[in-house]
This record gives sequence, structure tokens and C-alpha cells, in this order.
Amino acid sequence: MSITLEQVKHNEEVNTYIRKADESLRALGFTEHSFAHVGRVSALASQILRTLGYDARTAELAAIAGWLHDIGNVVNRIDHAQSGAVMAFRILDKMGFPPEETATIITAIGNHDEGTAFPVNAVAAALILADKTDVRANRVRNIDPATYDIHDRVNSSVRESRVTLENGELRLTLTIDTNMCAVMDYFEIFLDRMILCRKAAEALGQKFALVINGQRIL
Repeated sequence: MSITLEQVKHNEEVNTYIRKADESLRALGFTEHSFAHVGRVSALASQILRTLGYDARTAELAAIAGWLHDIGNVVNRIDHAQSGAVMAFRILDKMGFPPEETATIITAIGNHDEGTAFPVNAVAAALILADKTDVRANRVRNIDPATYDIHDRVNSSVRESRVTLENGELRLTLTIDTNMCAVMDYFEIFLDRMILCRKAAEALGQKFALVINGQRIL
């Protein structure tokens, strides 16, 4: 019997690592990387593959990869994709995942960070797209706008964030408050991520589009 996403979600070891990883990132001043983020990434990665006609189990593996993808931050932010893949291997092996499924999941996790990422398979591509399009104001934890850095400004400026997939195109549509953040600020920190999203979409046979305030940017 296949081990399910729900079983992974209810694994206390996994959830401890998610909590502790987010605590470390909070201390470092990063935006939210806790259950809201991994839950959104998990759901969207699965939805992308299901919409494209992949089988239910492949979509579930993408969801599991999304839930686990950031646990490596408990070790260090640097190389967290690789350390997270190693941690996930241990967890999945102990839970009884077959080697082929474990390999698919840890490959996706190890290839999701833009510094070293590449959409080597469909699950990795879906994870990249789901992770890099999670831009929203409520990820910002700094409560003092006077001390916002560029990441805080960009995320806080987002009034609407929507991902759609239709007619062969995966589109990230953002509405931002340009009084808080110029469009160029967005590109300063997210250009590499958007290029990676284009590669991931192409790996799935799709185009990628970025639309900001009604204007197609990429």
C-alpha cells in the first residue's frame, strides 16, 4: 500500500523539522517558510501535474516533495536543498517508501533552490514552479515598515497573487502597490527565480508568463 501525503503530514518528526527550520529563518530575518508556505507549495505542485494529466501518484509525490522541501533550513540556509534531500531520504526510507519514489522526491527537493536548481523531472519542475510563485504579503514577519529590507517591501506590496495554467501557459499574475515597491525591485530579487520558472514550465511542455499590474513582463 502506498504511503500517502496525509501520513507524511501527520509525521511528527517531519513537522518538528518544519517548525524548527522556520524558527531559524525567522531569526535570520527571512519571510515565512512554515506550514502556510509548505502547504501552499504542496497543493500547487500537485495541482499543476494533475491539470497537465499526470497520474495521481506522481501528483501526490509532488505534493509530498512540496511538504518536505524546506526542512533542510533546520541545518543551514546555505545548501538547504541538498541537506533537505538527505534528511528526506532518511525519513522516507524509515516510513517505508519504495526506492523509486524516494528517489523522485529527494531529487526534486535537491533541485528546488535557484542557486543549483534544474527541473530534472516533472516532480522537480512542479516543485520549482509552486515554490517560486509563492509571493504574498502575509509571508512578511517584520512589523515595522520603516525597517523593511527589499524582500519585505516586495512581498508586502503584493495585493493579489494568482497562478493559472491554461492554453499551454503557466502564468503568475501579481497586483502590487507601486508606492511600496517598484517593478524593478521585484526583478532585483526574483529575476533568477522567474527564469527558473520558465525552464520548469518548458520541462512540462508549457510556456511561462509573468504579469504585473496587468502588464506582461516575461
